[in-house]
Amino acid sequence: MTTPPDSAVKFEIKDEQGFLVIHFVGEIDLHGSPHAREVILDCINQDRNTLINLSDITYIDSSGIASLVEGYQLAKNKQLEFGLIDVSKPALSVLKLAHLDKVFPIHNSLSERLQSP
Repeated sequence: MTTPPDSAVKFEIKDEQGFLVIHFVGEIDLHGSPHAREVILDCINQDRNTLINLSDITYIDSSGIASLVEGYQLAKNKQLEFGLIDVSKPALSVLKLAHLDKVFPIHNSLSERLQSP
């Protein structure tokens, strides 16, 4: 896991069957979201399909959601796949509140995503 300075969020990136999977751990808040945004956009700018694992996110605020939305929009513009996997209850609550659970492709696991067309 990598911990950016002054951030409550850690991350790890794995190359999994055609996707870069970014596993975030901790809080994606005002302090952590710039680092999360940078990591997400860097993966997409490598022209790679990207999945965000939010299973270990304990808190996400509007700045974290904005980072996800920006990544989704960039991926869509580049005709790349972008989605969320294994979303924690706290993160899912915020996504539902913003009605973004209807926008983002969300899967229970990487294997579930790999099985879907």
